[in-house]
Amino acid sequence: MKYEILHGDAFPVVKCALQQGETIQAESDAMIAMSATLDVNGAMSGGLLGGLARRFLAGESFFVQNIVASRGPGKVMLGHPAPGGIIDVELDGSYALRVQKDGFLASTPGIQVDTAMQNLAQGFLSREGFFVLNVRGRGTVFLSSFGAIHPINLGPGEELIVDNGHLVAWPDYMQYRIEKASNGWVSSIISGECLVCRFRGPGVVLIQTRKPEAFSQWLQGMLPTSS
Repeated sequence: MKYEILHGDAFPVVKCALQQGETIQAESDAMIAMSATLDVNGAMSGGLLGGLARRFLAGESFFVQNIVASRGPGKVMLGHPAPGGIIDVELDGSYALRVQKDGFLASTPGIQVDTAMQNLAQGFLSREGFFVLNVRGRGTVFLSSFGAIHPINLGPGEELIVDNGHLVAWPDYMQYRIEKASNGWVSSIISGECLVCRFRGPGVVLIQTRKPEAFSQWLQGMLPTSS
């Protein structure tokens, strides 16, 4: 399958060219347009239990789309609802990706999407809660974000502190912990950061340049208030 990501970081789409018989899996309602030779079918990723886990544990859609080139080659365009980036990641089966809520957009066959449980402290403190998406297998996965996606490559032992709301994805083998942004709770809260994630390399952390919570607060401040 050939593909390209079009239209930059603000409103990108993935354009995939499928040969007859090829399939791509995508989040529910991700299809924008497709050739008449393609069919789109609703399904539950991982069956009933997998769909329930995605919906009630990770907060994702219960259903996914399977887009199949049933009657010949064709093209499909995929997108996501937020104004933000899309990035492609090649997985070779040697590790899995931990992905934030709403971060999965689509994948080629050979990729499985289920849920992974964080430890007790991470679950209580993380914006994502106790469960995050676990993306594994061999193939290409497309991740989406709010704002542009920026990869940060850490060397062995190198540390990185990321605002909790700016995470997109990270490899499952990376060490990380959630902690206060400052030495004290009061200072952490009034700084506006509160909780951060401290990652230790090696590995690549994908971050998003904006976060939905901050945008929501900004938008509410712009709306007229009732008198």
